[in-house]
Amino acid sequence: MTWEQRYRVRQAARTSLVLWSAIALVAALIAAPVVRWIDRETGWTLFEFSPDGARAVLSVLVGSMLTFIVFVLSATLIVVQLASGQWTPRVIRLVLATPGVKIALAILTFTYTYTLAALARVEARVPDLHVGIAVVLNLACIIVFFLFVQRLSSSLRPASLVQLVADHAEQVIDEVFPSLLDPKRGEEPARPSLPGPPTQEIELSGRSGAVMAFSAAGLARAAGDADAIVELIPQVGDFVAAGDPLFRVSGAAKPISADALRGCVAIGPERTMDQDPRWVFRILVDIANKALSPAINDPSTAVHALDQIQRLLLRLGQRSLDDGRIRDGSGELRLVYGTPNWPDFVMLAVCEVRQFGSGSVQVNRRLRAMLKRLIDELPEARRAPLQAELALLRSGVDRSFEDVEDRKRANVADYQGVGRSES
Repeated sequence: MTWEQRYRVRQAARTSLVLWSAIALVAALIAAPVVRWIDRETGWTLFEFSPDGARAVLSVLVGSMLTFIVFVLSATLIVVQLASGQWTPRVIRLVLATPGVKIALAILTFTYTYTLAALARVEARVPDLHVGIAVVLNLACIIVFFLFVQRLSSSLRPASLVQLVADHAEQVIDEVFPSLLDPKRGEEPARPSLPGPPTQEIELSGRSGAVMAFSAAGLARAAGDADAIVELIPQVGDFVAAGDPLFRVSGAAKPISADALRGCVAIGPERTMDQDPRWVFRILVDIANKALSPAINDPSTAVHALDQIQRLLLRLGQRSLDDGRIRDGSGELRLVYGTPNWPDFVMLAVCEVRQFGSGSVQVNRRLRAMLKRLIDELPEARRAPLQAELALLRSGVDRSFEDVEDRKRANVADYQGVGRSES
């Protein structure tokens, strides 16, 4: 199995509703005979149902549990569609990957299967322990259902949604950029390139798509085996069409298998957060942009997004960004790849929100507060792009507001947008 195939399996395990439900179904089929055996060996009783009474109760519970499962699936799909239409469709994968939906469906599936197994075993003798546990499980599922509805409705509010995105983003930033920035160095990663002319170029064969992630260790290992240097041409998040160049190889002592290199890159229909911190900012900026559109006109949601953008820029600005070079144990360069630099992140996080919110006093004040705090708290090496965005924000306010008093108000730094005095 290649690295790409393992990656896709991990992705499916994180986002698949079918997997969790299938595991719950199998667990119920295993648990049912175990409980029946305990019932026969111990003779424990809970409710002392008669055969007719047990059949009547379990029949009602089986039908009710199937209705619960259908309702949970329908509610999930409807709410996710509404949220994606209102904010951004790029949150669908993230919402489906949250444990709440999968755990609720797994519990309901387990209870439905277990209750059905209990109903099938009610004969002249009632397995009372078996039936009693089925009744208790169904009663517990009522609470699970209420908790699911409450959690789903609250988690898809704008503030909760951007919080969910930012929480995942922090993990991504820590994994992709594990080292803190050394203020004395302060260099920014540049686009690396092969040190010599390429001796081999490998194109993408198969289905087109976006680069979701890649195995740096696997590519470096393949390059080391051939005593070569490999360049991954597209960056994570780039779209690659069939026939586009995917790798360049330099200095190879022997040809490198195209399949070996291709198996270290995952290409799919859309970008993911796994190795792509820019995608996180893209999602938050999309939420802010849609909130600022004339159709929605909700600057407070844009401010919620800016709260999380500030949080992530503060974290990212204190990290040493990737230089796009991987060396082997002896220090030989084996892999080069493109990676974003600090100005890329700042422009992505600020530019479009500044443009879409140019006519909003609330957004201008919150943006100003964010940029001023970042300039004050981040090292000197990170300040130039922030100062450039602050200057653009100031000139944008001068163009957007004709009244002098409005310009003065829009030029106040305010963490709430409109809610605090001069700060």
